[in-house]
Amino acid sequence: MRVDVVHNVLKLNDALAAQIRARLKTQGIFTLNLISAPGSGKTTLLERTLAHFGPTRGQAVIVGDLATSRDAERLAPFARAVQINTDGGCHLDAAMVANALESLDLAGVELLYIENVGNLVCPVGFDLGHDVKIGLLSVTEGEDKVAKYPRLWREADLVLLNKIDLLPYVPFDRDRFYEDLRALNGTVEVLEVAAAREQGLEPWYAWLEARLG
Repeated sequence: MRVDVVHNVLKLNDALAAQIRARLKTQGIFTLNLISAPGSGKTTLLERTLAHFGPTRGQAVIVGDLATSRDAERLAPFARAVQINTDGGCHLDAAMVANALESLDLAGVELLYIENVGNLVCPVGFDLGHDVKIGLLSVTEGEDKVAKYPRLWREADLVLLNKIDLLPYVPFDRDRFYEDLRALNGTVEVLEVAAAREQGLEPWYAWLEARLG
């Protein structure tokens, strides 16, 4: 019975996600679902990205957290931002995103970033109407997170390896990271960055530009 319930929940979620995707595509909006563990640097990466593009690209952000509006407040000076609090839920779903879109002015928006709840497991299984799923890992978490939490890396359209400026100070096996990742997703592009120091971000900006045309 539980399997049937989960299947039905996901089926309804996917149907709503397809509607969201069609709506955003009609409006010419490219949507990213950014997934990582807590503290990996998602919000800092978005701060730098929003500031980089500034008014040259219409940008908006949906932020998912269990509680508080702190991340949305950090990003609000740079772009239109709306906060979703899941009240204990470990992921965003399509219904949450649909509700958030109702309070978000999308006029002129070209890039919509969805900063998912910090979690390497639950968010991966829910389609949010995004165009791409991006997995972000910081070197401070350890390279073993790829093998331990494989689904995200298997499904990712892009992988960002963050905080590479800390490589001399943490026990991160870069070769093992790439070995495990390639075993799961042999073709995914990897960009190594240090968002806090604005290091290596130009290829990331170029990746986004290329998808906007």
